[in-house]
Amino acid sequence: MPFVRIDLRRGKSKEYRKTLGEIVYAAMTALINVPQDDKFQVITEHDREDLNHAESYLGNRYSDDVVFIQITLNAGRSTEMKKAFYKRIVDEYQKQLDGRPDDIVINLVETAKENWSFGHGIAQYAT
Repeated sequence: MPFVRIDLRRGKSKEYRKTLGEIVYAAMTALINVPQDDKFQVITEHDREDLNHAESYLGNRYSDDVVFIQITLNAGRSTEMKKAFYKRIVDEYQKQLDGRPDDIVINLVETAKENWSFGHGIAQYAT
């Protein structure tokens, strides 16, 4: 059950935000073994001054259109799966939204399965 948080600059259209969420969801289902309908996303817009980041880091130069994607998910994916996942998101961002590849920052937060509840106060994944 990945929980996705996408943070971006205020002013993008509803369609842009929806497409961005769908890009991430499609990559999750295609590449990191996330089942269909396992979709939980919060997409939040921020004023320019509320996104505080370096101008550049590790050879990337960020614009005002930087997008921060943080995904909390169960541990267990290989490094190769993660690399393919990151690349798919950036490739589709470029293709579908004409975005700059430098402007996508992705962070995965891995957790144990017992750290989830999908309702009723039950830890459905706990064994």
